[in-house]
Amino acid sequence: MEDVFSTLDWSAPPKSLSLPLQALWWLKKGGLRSGGPEWEQAHLILQNGEGVPAFDWIHALAHWIEADMGNADYWYRRAGRRRSTRSVSEEWNLMALELSEKTE
Repeated sequence: MEDVFSTLDWSAPPKSLSLPLQALWWLKKGGLRSGGPEWEQAHLILQNGEGVPAFDWIHALAHWIEADMGNADYWYRRAGRRRSTRSVSEEWNLMALELSEKTE
């Protein structure tokens, strides 16, 4: 599996990444900030995967990024998870690590 971090200068994520990892890639490409086209692209991917735990987990992070904690907590519940780190960047790292291990 390609290192998610090594391709952030590309215009799009590698097609070899799973869709959840592509959403994570877009969030990182956008600097883990909301409101930009990268966040929107990630959100679109996540909406299309609604109901799948990995998508719902990342969907929670997307709403944490925009400081919509009620919505983030909803998506964490849908994913059967809780926030397990203190910051968005730590949570992103945890997700990237866990989801990368599942796709190798």
